[in-house]
Amino acid sequence: MKKVLFFLTCFFSFFGLVLADGGPKPWQTDFRPAATPTMEKVVAFHNFINPIIIAIALVVIALMAYIIVRFSEKNNPKPTKTTHNTTLEILWTVIPTIILIVIAIPSFKLLYFSHYNPNTEMTLKAIGHQWYWSYEYPDHGIAFDSNMLCSTQEECDEISKETGKKHVRLLDVDEPIVVPANKKIKVISTADDVIHSFAVPAFGIKIDGVPGRAQDTWFEVLEEGTYYGQCSELCGMLHGFMPIVVKAVSESEFDNWVQSKKAAAKKNEEIKKVEIIK
Repeated sequence: MKKVLFFLTCFFSFFGLVLADGGPKPWQTDFRPAATPTMEKVVAFHNFINPIIIAIALVVIALMAYIIVRFSEKNNPKPTKTTHNTTLEILWTVIPTIILIVIAIPSFKLLYFSHYNPNTEMTLKAIGHQWYWSYEYPDHGIAFDSNMLCSTQEECDEISKETGKKHVRLLDVDEPIVVPANKKIKVISTADDVIHSFAVPAFGIKIDGVPGRAQDTWFEVLEEGTYYGQCSELCGMLHGFMPIVVKAVSESEFDNWVQSKKAAAKKNEEIKKVEIIK
């Protein structure tokens, strides 16, 4: 009993620490802190449905235990030959139906909310490749590739020394997505080789990128910060090396970033022209 109490104490203490810190932790439980309205609704739906699932499991376990004891050979030497019970049959049909309806209504509402928003303010296109991402901003005329920055801790430490910034192994990239906070952003996902999946847990979004098809969803980041995701569809040997990094910044910072990207692209074009002339 003491061991059980010790385990529960450690578990709930750790659970509280995880909720207090938004970053990933070893043996972390529960969701990442919600960063979008969609993820807030996902967490709320999870909290709504979990007690229902637990209650059903407890009722079934209790019923099985009662049947095992009550109708054992020792307690019930002369088994009944009853084959039908109208009241019981109605109950075990009606009650699960009501439970499913109670679950289905908020589920369909959440599904509709997460995939349909006609009031998006800008568009981001994510294209999956083996094994990196390309991003396009059709409204701003920007496009770039994004590759994983470091796959080992040694590489991350070396880059961190050079840049003076701490980098996360297998998650940080050379070119992150930059979006303005508190703006509704439409994401179009596709791929050019095999099926990939654009997923950011803190946003509550996961949408497959299928070659030859374009699928879309949306998100609105509520707070500035850096958010991580990964390709969530097995896409080959380096599937685990396709991280996604989204930086949510203020609108003025985003405008400055757009201008700097355009300037860099123009400079690259001029360099290419010089090379061609040579």
